[in-house]
Amino acid sequence: MNTVPTPKRIAILGSTGSIGHSTLSIVESFPERYSVVSLAAGRNVEDALAQCLRWRPRVVSMADAQLADALQRKLNANGIKDIEVVYGSAGTIRVATLPDVDFVVSAIVGVAGLEATYAAVQAGKTIGLANKECLVAAGELIIAAAREKNVALLPIDSEHNAVHQCMRGGTRQEVRNIWLTASGGPFRNMPLAEFEHITVEQALKHPTWVMGRRITVDSATMLNKGLEIIEACRLFDVPASQVKVTVHPQSTIHSLVEFVDGSILAQLSVTDMRLPVLYALSYPERVPSDLNFDLKSLSQLDFSTPDFERFPCLRLAYEAAEAGGSACIALNAADEVAVAAFLNGVIPFTSIPRTIEAVLTRMPVTHPATIPAVLEADAEARSVAREVLSSAASMATTTRI
Repeated sequence: MNTVPTPKRIAILGSTGSIGHSTLSIVESFPERYSVVSLAAGRNVEDALAQCLRWRPRVVSMADAQLADALQRKLNANGIKDIEVVYGSAGTIRVATLPDVDFVVSAIVGVAGLEATYAAVQAGKTIGLANKECLVAAGELIIAAAREKNVALLPIDSEHNAVHQCMRGGTRQEVRNIWLTASGGPFRNMPLAEFEHITVEQALKHPTWVMGRRITVDSATMLNKGLEIIEACRLFDVPASQVKVTVHPQSTIHSLVEFVDGSILAQLSVTDMRLPVLYALSYPERVPSDLNFDLKSLSQLDFSTPDFERFPCLRLAYEAAEAGGSACIALNAADEVAVAAFLNGVIPFTSIPRTIEAVLTRMPVTHPATIPAVLEADAEARSVAREVLSSAASMATTTRI
């Protein structure tokens, strides 16, 4: 006799973003398996309202009190009185730690979701991790807490999800190298002499993926792949020397694992984030879906070694991964500040790695022992990055005079 499984109860941190929408699409497709308990919706009131009307979560969190009030008024106007509206970091933590929640999808971009993700681990929730900055900034603390609480950290980021699948083919001791694939972004063939003149519009034209502005620029500098190196070291307990990057412009193979006997397992699938979401939600099962892969797309597979001169951010990420602790925090924080400056037309594309390197040089390496200490190091690195940019702007003005 077939039994109907009890639906897995889900909290989504970042419900109005792309991963949040992909997760809700999976819930829509498998209502007998998954249900929505709570949502952290950020700043998009209209999207949050639509999600409340459709999913009726118990709790929904907004970024601040004003946005929470706006959502509450809209819910009242629709006659909905049974959804608790909260806000800020405390609200996001409440969303992630409700007793009814079984599984937390961590998809808030940047360090904004760090406190809630750590709180969810401490509360014993299974984590579907789509926020690489959490492990980059506080991976040492999160991994330690997950081991202590016997909590599974299941990667949703496509590359690490692929590695997780390949690792099922052998033990950690049998792994020689983890290979992360990178498209190479829009500038993998551009002459280096032209990099100084790269425009924002050019940097935002990713050849494969449609993503947010920061992550698209990070893909163009390959800093995004650098953050993934650090995340892989922490998720799979390997040194940076065992995490390799290969440029694979077709983006057909999401990652590979090379074993000590010379065998290599590769994970291939459609470029649809619903698949890694489904894998994480259903693990260790595999649930039948309509996310089918067309084998004809394997007609050409190219691989090449990334050029550190072309992509200095990748070199900086390896150095930060080796140092660990606050070096990883500074790498991420400095990049976020530098990318914002580039997007606002303040600095050229080539100043992104220059700014990051200057911040890493200035910041002493420490190993924060608490989440507040991590956030303090993050704030300090951002302040140093702004000082670096201000100093560079002053020098440029003096030179012109």
